[in-house]
Amino acid sequence: MKQLCILAMFLCGFDMRTPDYRPKPPADVVNVSMSSVEKRVRDAAIKITVPFNGGHGSGSYLIYKDMHLVLTAQHVTSGPLGTHYLASHKDESRLGILIYSDPENDIALLYLSNEFKLTEPMRYNPFEEVAPVGEAIIYSGFPSHHKLMSFDGKIAGYAAVPGPNTGKHIILYTYGWFGCSGSVIYSQKGKIVGVLYGVDVEYYPDIQVQENMIWVVPINKLKIDNALKAFCLGYQGKTLKACK
Repeated sequence: MKQLCILAMFLCGFDMRTPDYRPKPPADVVNVSMSSVEKRVRDAAIKITVPFNGGHGSGSYLIYKDMHLVLTAQHVTSGPLGTHYLASHKDESRLGILIYSDPENDIALLYLSNEFKLTEPMRYNPFEEVAPVGEAIIYSGFPSHHKLMSFDGKIAGYAAVPGPNTGKHIILYTYGWFGCSGSVIYSQKGKIVGVLYGVDVEYYPDIQVQENMIWVVPINKLKIDNALKAFCLGYQGKTLKACK
């Protein structure tokens, strides 16, 4: 678990209301001004339910070569490799198998043996270097008890995170709350910026969550071919191009 000079609070949401008070969510009505990338990012957003405690986080449905994956934060899926998590999109749910877990950088991958039918995955298209300050970003996730929400913002700056193999992390000016952890941050052109894992905390005069200063681990911390290596060595299914 990271020890931060400015504490980043991990975001794993719980819905404290009883089912009797949950109205059925209205159908999505998306404004025509929303770009095609924004629509795709929203449509690829995944809610991940944690089996151990009933909490939830967020993620994004991706395709890498021919492999269907959910990219999320490690602290959302903190069980041992091989653990199953419920990945939900609208009226569809799939079991995702945890195949990669990096607690130092707070990144994880779930493998979906059965792809979602009602949405298209985002193509895995990462920034090779840390995205620049001022880069406009978008993401969709599941804050607190709310249904799917979409946000935009900008990269405000960077922060140095102590510890091995951590280095520069991204600070966004946008909105984040409990349950948004694991949301994948995209540029307006659909390139992956990183994975949301925390919010800033102010200590004085009282402890306050700064919900508009969001911590993101850059996507270049994930070396995806290395991340898939252990899974591919033990995989017994059909031949996957991602494992060649």
